Amino acid sequence: MTVRFLLMSALFAALATEAPAQGTQVGFGVADYDSSKPVEVTSDQLDVRQSDGRAVFTGNVVIGQGQMRMTGDKVDVTYGTNAAGSNEIRSLHATGGVTLVNGGEAAEAAEALYTLETGVVVLTGDVVLTQGENAMAGQKLTVNLGTGTGMMEGRVRVVFNSETVAEPGQ
Repeated sequence: MTVRFLLMSALFAALATEAPAQGTQVGFGVADYDSSKPVEVTSDQLDVRQSDGRAVFTGNVVIGQGQMRMTGDKVDVTYGTNAAGSNEIRSLHATGGVTLVNGGEAAEAAEALYTLETGVVVLTGDVVLTQGENAMAGQKLTVNLGTGTGMMEGRVRVVFNSETVAEPGQ
């Protein structure tokens, strides 16, 4: 056995179990987030509430911005006026079977709050993150689209699927 094999075995043994509640850092998507890209929302129904600066999309909601896609049963969009006097989206709160896809990663949760100004998406409720054949689960995943990083919290469980590589001469 080589040192590399022993180190990899120890790493997988440590990470393939449940992690403490303080959280686990993860990579997520691509780090070329651009908040100036247009946000496109499609749904079966739209209810605009001008009096409180909200729009509620329901039924098969799909949100796209650059490479990021978020889906859910219902998305409550909060908007306001920017410094130039134009309306702009402040946040999107998705509920019901939420999926967030960015690059090669995908996360599922009960709900998600995407704050456009900060580029942060917070997913909560039985979160499952898949990265290729690897999976991670917890109760809260905070994703920074700008840096392409995330933090999983709440009784984190990680499962790594790796190919077994035979060492030369074995």
